Amino acid sequence: MTDRDADYVPALAYHWLTPLYDRVVAATTREREVKRALIVQAAIRSEHVVLDLASGTGTLALWIKQSAPGVSVVGVDADPAMIAIATTKVQRAGLVVPFDKGVAYDLPYPAGQFDRVVSSLFFHHLSPADKVRTVHEVWRVLKPGGELHVADWGPATSPLMRGLFVLVQLLDGFTNTRDHAAGRLGTIFEAGGFEQVAMRQRFSTPLGTLALYSAAKPG
Repeated sequence: MTDRDADYVPALAYHWLTPLYDRVVAATTREREVKRALIVQAAIRSEHVVLDLASGTGTLALWIKQSAPGVSVVGVDADPAMIAIATTKVQRAGLVVPFDKGVAYDLPYPAGQFDRVVSSLFFHHLSPADKVRTVHEVWRVLKPGGELHVADWGPATSPLMRGLFVLVQLLDGFTNTRDHAAGRLGTIFEAGGFEQVAMRQRFSTPLGTLALYSAAKPG
């Protein structure tokens, strides 16, 4: 582990829970509906080059590849255990999707490489400072006119949803999730240079409200 990885926390907080990740996400986040909506929103075409940021176990990258077989998709994640699961998953599906190891605020790609960057249930894990660093890094690797599409926790649609979201905040930290609960994730995207920032849809889940955001890098 490098110094850069020293503060890394697994998606479910503990490494021993990583094998359960797919089952937990499917049971608590309306995963299929939300991720399918994110793919439709991103309007991905076969000629696009797409980055799945913090790709986890590879489900989103796999579904993108299946939705547009000619598309070039790459996933990046900081957790080798997640990368191993994702690689096995796409191999079993008979598809080719590479997964690279890297952190979101220091991506191992040249500037202007991607038409789309997509991300699901990742930004709320980041500290406020690392959210800002990550948005700037996403802006760097996108092509002019490229788009960012994010599914993550957003402002609650009801008092019940706000109460349920406290469970997420207890797990991932009130500081990291504060901007999500307040609906400020889009503001962070705008501060990073993105235009046409919008919250496109919201979904009620057993853990609170998930929101889909879109943003564009100026062409």
